[in-house]
Amino acid sequence: MKTRSITLQNVEFMPKELQPGILYISERFGTAAHLCACGCGAKIRTPLGPTEWAVKQSASGVSLWPSVGNWQKACQSHYIIRDGKIIWCGQWTPEQIAAGRFNEETRRRAYYDARYTPIGRFRKFWRWLASLLGK
Repeated sequence: MKTRSITLQNVEFMPKELQPGILYISERFGTAAHLCACGCGAKIRTPLGPTEWAVKQSASGVSLWPSVGNWQKACQSHYIIRDGKIIWCGQWTPEQIAAGRFNEETRRRAYYDARYTPIGRFRKFWRWLASLLGK
């Protein structure tokens, strides 16, 4: 049975058995897990971080962004978790999946190149120095 809504449960360690309709978040390990919203029972793990998924909790419910595309699972479900609700997205073609993966890798590489290149370190130092000087 498809899941229509999902609630947040903060945990330190992921439980061995996941329950439907619960998005488990471990801030310590920077990861989230839930059972696939299509009802197939597949465990879905999403890393959290600046180049991965982000979780927001509001009075309306939990949100997970970007979308969850279960391309390696038999169901190939694709959905967004927004304000505690499951929003179903269209099925992607193999070409769309490949393009999405390429775009993700490009964004990751750009993020880490900027962060860890000498220019990136200089910018980080400059921002820190400017913050000390009140600029």
